[in-house]
Amino acid sequence: MIITIPEEYDSKFRFVLVAAARAKQIQTGAPTKLDLKSGKPSYLAILEAEQNLIGFKIVDIEPEGSRD
Repeated sequence: MIITIPEEYDSKFRFVLVAAARAKQIQTGAPTKLDLKSGKPSYLAILEAEQNLIGFKIVDIEPEGSRD
């Protein structure tokens, strides 16, 4: 399986994190966005991420003690 990482992802690492989080959602019963015969959550999550069907948001978190 050859995976094409969309430009919206700033790194391969981010792509993997998003797909892994989505796979967990599918495992716990979330409906899939694709109608495929494969029931493997990781495979479905990778395909959904590859087709930009999963939204994600990068949140900046301030380190402890940095507030004034």
